[in-house]
Amino acid sequence: MSSGEWKKKCEDEWALQGAPMPDSVDWKCVYEAKPFNRNFLKNPSPYAVCHDSASGEGDKSEVPPRRAPCIPGFIEGDFSAWTTSTEDIPTDMSGIPKGAVVCAMPKYSWFTLEQVVDLKAEGLWEELLDEFQPEIVIQDWYEESRLHHFIYQLHVKLLSADKSSVIAEHTVNPTEERSVYSRNHKWKEVSHVFSGYGPGVRHVHFLHRLKNQFLNGFYTTASSGSSVIRRCQSAVELCHKAKESLPSG
Repeated sequence: MSSGEWKKKCEDEWALQGAPMPDSVDWKCVYEAKPFNRNFLKNPSPYAVCHDSASGEGDKSEVPPRRAPCIPGFIEGDFSAWTTSTEDIPTDMSGIPKGAVVCAMPKYSWFTLEQVVDLKAEGLWEELLDEFQPEIVIQDWYEESRLHHFIYQLHVKLLSADKSSVIAEHTVNPTEERSVYSRNHKWKEVSHVFSGYGPGVRHVHFLHRLKNQFLNGFYTTASSGSSVIRRCQSAVELCHKAKESLPSG
């Protein structure tokens, strides 16, 4: 099949009529990469748990699931494709009366997982990224482990080619409701759509942090279904959005 035929195949399959599609692009590689409507993150559920299994409410137990009780600090899972790090959190002793005897205090830590997605390596081309700026959809799920008021953080950055200049970013730092007792450890969804972010985006830096606790056993907060997706939109929709973003007058 010729380069022009591969280009036509991409144009028809993803409704790219009117989009910038220069002949210099290797359209066979683009088609085989299938850069739209798929998850660019590798190993999106490293804890080997699924947020939509059974009733969708995760583990139903009175205490957080115990992952690896014999090895404090060891987090069970397959974290290949992720860059990981652990940060111990100093124990807050401010609320303990002077002279009080403390038998045990929970020790908390953050477990950070991050990936950087190279959008051109995933099959997208510069002219599309800069002129049409198709939506980037972020989605994540975290377990309601009830370990603390703050158990989850998300920070996603759209980066330039040098991987250091930030063009757009989104942060989530939710507070958990712990005043109402519940036996169910539900899964909570976090999502965001980047659109109209400007030219120059070449990478997506996805980072989330999950809180762990050690107190008579090691307990973790799990994640599942992390995703970075380039939503496929027709050129007509993208042109309409581009016109809406222009200043009036």
